Amino acid sequence: MDVLDGRVAFVTGAASGIGLGIATALAQSGVRVMMCDIERQALEAAHAGLAATNADVAHVLADVSLKEQLKAAADATIARFGKVHILVSNAGVGGGAGYGQWTDASWQWTIGVNLMSVIWGVEIFGPLIESHGEGGHIVNTASIAGLAAAVAPPYNVTKYGVVALSESLRAPLGARGIGVSVLCPGVIRTRIMESSRNVPARFAGQIERPELPPEQAALLAQFAAAMEQGIDPLYVGELVVEAILGDWPYILTDTQFEPMIEARFAEIRAGFDRIRDRTPRRGKAVP
Repeated sequence: MDVLDGRVAFVTGAASGIGLGIATALAQSGVRVMMCDIERQALEAAHAGLAATNADVAHVLADVSLKEQLKAAADATIARFGKVHILVSNAGVGGGAGYGQWTDASWQWTIGVNLMSVIWGVEIFGPLIESHGEGGHIVNTASIAGLAAAVAPPYNVTKYGVVALSESLRAPLGARGIGVSVLCPGVIRTRIMESSRNVPARFAGQIERPELPPEQAALLAQFAAAMEQGIDPLYVGELVVEAILGDWPYILTDTQFEPMIEARFAEIRAGFDRIRDRTPRRGKAVP
């Protein structure tokens, strides 16, 4: 996309944090924005704040981990704006607990919000973007943990999944006039550490924050403190606008975790080096 003014965007997780930063940056670029979130009061406040700047925005309440609610939000977007050009699947929750502590409910909720809503977003909004023939763009929010497993396993699994999905869609959707970017933010000033405030009623009593060993609890406290001084979400939103215009495959927010990712790539390269001079056995399998 080389023009944003007058285009329409649908942004999930738009009531706060990165989602609000993206919605704000898009609105400042002349994009009409449908803001979607599960948190009613925060969503209404965020909408009112953007509308006060004369931005053309609307909002819709939805639990994006439920496909039917995401579909209803898409219908509301078409009813309000007539079409959609940009999808930002940004809603996300943290945690999922560590080995020996996770539950079926914690997996279901984490996967539902962080991964399935992104898959359903492509499934639901892709045809809507294609239908008007004006081109468009999809931005899927993963995490730096989608490039190096640095958090709890369920969170890592979902974020790696978002990266893989985005990478595999770039060529086929690009041929249809839709760009695809994956956003892998580092430490951003958000409330993701308080994700439990939005646990749906269907998981009531099934998702509890586990008691952590002292060393893990200390690391978590350090991370929470770092987030308070994290990158401004509006800066991330401005990067996303630039990425849409430039069709970036990956959107990174800083270089803090580059050494960790380089170390992962080094381990992968070492795996190739170990078998470089070996000749694999090929041919018909032995019964």
